[in-house]
Amino acid sequence: MTHYLDFEKSLAEIEGKAEELRAMARENEGMDIENEARALDRKAETMLKDLYSKLSPWRKCQVARHPDRPHCKDYIDALFTEFTPLAGDRGFSDDHAVMGGLARLDDHPVMVIGHEKGNDTTSRIKHNFGMARPEGYRKAVRLMDMADRFGLPVMTLIDTPGAYPGKGAEERGQSEAIARSTEKCLQVGVPLVSVVIGEGGSGGAVAFATANRVAMLEHSVYSVISPEGCASILWKDAEKMREAAEALRLTAQDLFQLEVCDRVIPEPLGGAHRAPDAAIANVRKALTGLLSDLRPLSREELIRQRRDKFLNMGARGLAA
Repeated sequence: MTHYLDFEKSLAEIEGKAEELRAMARENEGMDIENEARALDRKAETMLKDLYSKLSPWRKCQVARHPDRPHCKDYIDALFTEFTPLAGDRGFSDDHAVMGGLARLDDHPVMVIGHEKGNDTTSRIKHNFGMARPEGYRKAVRLMDMADRFGLPVMTLIDTPGAYPGKGAEERGQSEAIARSTEKCLQVGVPLVSVVIGEGGSGGAVAFATANRVAMLEHSVYSVISPEGCASILWKDAEKMREAAEALRLTAQDLFQLEVCDRVIPEPLGGAHRAPDAAIANVRKALTGLLSDLRPLSREELIRQRRDKFLNMGARGLAA
């Protein structure tokens, strides 16, 4: 069953009518309604193009959070072969919000790490909706250490509303774990490529995305705080999330212009959730291209380039 967003209600009506006509035809042999159904399909496609050609930042947030959008596990299953999951932080427990392990991309060995949100009620609870606890970031540090030791490129898939803010997580050193993961990203002497596939929320995302190259899917978002959180702080009203989304400059297009994002990966018409295979294929193309650019660089060049990238952010605006 298709899940429609609030701004897609008119589209839902048209696509629903087309499906109703086809259902009637299946139940009544001899009824020919294909021409009418195709006319509705054409109208729906035109409406879809119109809707997605002018998405506001808030609507992009809604698309980035779409429940049917492909998640980390979907990308790992489709893009990588011989994936061997590695679990635990060797200190407390295994955090299911973070997936990671050894794999091959186009027969090249890599280390892949990502946030997993889950795709139904049971799996979302298991994966804590993609909100990692300290042990998740410590697991990531362990895997990045391993990749650095064996010279394996690291690929991270970002999709989290933010790190988990619960009492237990704070007691176990949430902020320190995020800082250590961010520090490790800056220290590894192997290529590090990150892709924001949905939400990139706050330090929970930065801890995996302090990379040589950061790519974002066309309708993904990346910001220091959610629009609702920002609105609650600035205006004491979470309903002003639309204004907050505009002010945060959180879209892939804005962040490419600000040089926070290095590449915007196109999505199929209507978002990645409408054609997951096509979206995943586009991510494969971007990953292989970005990785091939980094492979010739030495360990020292990779570390220097990564540090300079983040130290120079905002420098152009200050100079002006």
